[in-house]
Amino acid sequence: MNQLYTLLCEKKRDTLKIMKSLYCSYYQAYIQRELCWFVTASLRSYEHVAFDRTLDPVTSLFEFFVPETTEKYFLEVMAYFEAEGLVSDLKKLPNRLENISADQI
Repeated sequence: MNQLYTLLCEKKRDTLKIMKSLYCSYYQAYIQRELCWFVTASLRSYEHVAFDRTLDPVTSLFEFFVPETTEKYFLEVMAYFEAEGLVSDLKKLPNRLENISADQI
């Protein structure tokens, strides 16, 4: 019985590890309105470093879903854009899709 419990715990831990890896890192940032196209096109053209989406068109607030494997490159590019004044207030936040319920879809 104890071996079965241990096996089930291991399987649950492995499943949770896999589920966690399915979600990307999540960032939000404001992009200079006139150059939104440039920032998003740059991220897409560089091997799809991140998936972007406009959260608020009025304030030019964007969200970025960044795979763990490209997060280093994303942060380097965004640091450059911040230094150039194209991006501001870049924040890593909890991925808002991880806790979404079926009725919110």
